[in-house]
Amino acid sequence: MSFYKYLLLLVLVSGVSFSDENEFFESEKEVKSSWNVAYFEGGPYTDYNKVLLSTIKGLVELGLLENKNIPDFSESKSKDIWYWLSDNLSNNHIVFLKENFYSAGWDEQRREALTEKLIKKSNSGKIDLIFAMGTWAGQSLANDSHDTPTLVMSASSPVSSGIIKSVDESGYAHLHATVDPNKHFRQLKLFHEITGFKKLGVAYENTVEGRSYAALDVIEGLAKSINFEIIPCFTLSDIKDQEKANESVIDCYRELSKVSDAIYITEQGGVNDVTIKEIVKIVNSKKIPSFSQSGSDEVAHGILLSLSQNGFKYVGEFHSKVIKDVLHGKVPGDIKQIFDEPLRIAINLKSAEKIGFNPPLIILGLADEIFNVIE
Repeated sequence: MSFYKYLLLLVLVSGVSFSDENEFFESEKEVKSSWNVAYFEGGPYTDYNKVLLSTIKGLVELGLLENKNIPDFSESKSKDIWYWLSDNLSNNHIVFLKENFYSAGWDEQRREALTEKLIKKSNSGKIDLIFAMGTWAGQSLANDSHDTPTLVMSASSPVSSGIIKSVDESGYAHLHATVDPNKHFRQLKLFHEITGFKKLGVAYENTVEGRSYAALDVIEGLAKSINFEIIPCFTLSDIKDQEKANESVIDCYRELSKVSDAIYITEQGGVNDVTIKEIVKIVNSKKIPSFSQSGSDEVAHGILLSLSQNGFKYVGEFHSKVIKDVLHGKVPGDIKQIFDEPLRIAINLKSAEKIGFNPPLIILGLADEIFNVIE
């Protein structure tokens, strides 16, 4: 299939569709007058903050929360956001209590202890809805030890990581996990069509979770079908020692830049605001095209390409409508889980200049976000 036909096909098949409003708002009778919401994450991760904020903005748009100016939380932790929600946006219907914030800090033992505490509290009726942010949290709550409505957000591959049974069924009545089954396929296929790489460098933690974050199953499937070689490098991700995770990522990208002709920057603990600048320096100095799995924030910092998420706006709208459904009595396991992210490209023209990449005009035409500097 030609590149242009492929882009046309992507445009036709991608995009968020909420054409049937009744599907989301068929029940207007709240089954509870007040919902105590809890937040659970495996540990701090910048995308979690962005997804949480975009979801809150979606709830504001739906009229479920008061329309207040939300501060700039770009340098904040998820706990700071949650505490602000508790002080400023809790109302008689949705309650964000400070005591209902749970973060395991990427500590496996703490994760187990918090899971037990959260489930016990849920079963006592003190928690009515759980935001499970990321793969660790989703895995911990995808069981029949409780029946509290649980919404899994920002899990890279909830099917391959065992959180849900399939894209159509979560496997539990109380569980819903947002899943975009073709997201990573679209990213990699587009990246390959644009650059024609033969050797793709991929850094990831060699664990079930790490391979899930990296969408390794998708990468391997595509490698076979369109004939490219995967160059792996193993990192440390879900660990308490952030400095060690950061070092492992930088070391991997240094090695990958020597043997790869393109690099896929995967989501993991060691790819963050601290390391992204060094990653950009490494790939740009070697004139290697790079693609961010995470999204346009990393493109703003100098990664060459990604699919634009427009500040996670689209997924936030999806989450907020799922939440409204749950508040109106719909069973989480009955709600559609599939979210198809729109095809919108993010590109950094300064990085393109540095590596000698001349983007086709059609790419610029599809670009939702164009960055002319490296932040």
